[in-house]
Amino acid sequence: MKEKIFAALLCAALLAGCSDDKPQNQRKGSRQYDMNALALGERVFQKNCAVCHGYTGEAKPGWQNPGPDGKLLPPPLDDNGRAWRLTGRQMKQFILQGSPAGRGNMPPWQGKLSEQELDAVVTWITSLWSDAIYMQWQSDVAQEQNMGTTGLTQDAAKGNL
Repeated sequence: MKEKIFAALLCAALLAGCSDDKPQNQRKGSRQYDMNALALGERVFQKNCAVCHGYTGEAKPGWQNPGPDGKLLPPPLDDNGRAWRLTGRQMKQFILQGSPAGRGNMPPWQGKLSEQELDAVVTWITSLWSDAIYMQWQSDVAQEQNMGTTGLTQDAAKGNL
């Protein structure tokens, strides 16, 4: 009898943890992310970005060299790339506008992704970074906001993520 009561209490506790009433978070390093935003960001990335940037944002070997057409290849979006040098707003701008003319082959995503999808994919990209890179990014973003800078950095304007 005690075993049945214990099993019933255990099931009730597990089911209570599955409630939709509370936002669920996922830890990445020392950071916490909303699981729904991460899941949406990953789905958007896998569907639209992974074929070029790699399924975990790692890029393809030789990404530092121009491709056969002379244009820059898709860079990694993890710690090995330079995406972390951009603010979230700048990343969204780059995604919406695509590669600067003649620099790369990334298409513009303006009108193809919702604002929610855009925010989620940027969140997912930041989840790829180590805590050290993420902390540096947060520091740079805060400093840039204090200075009032909102445009693309020189590297981003040149297509060098």
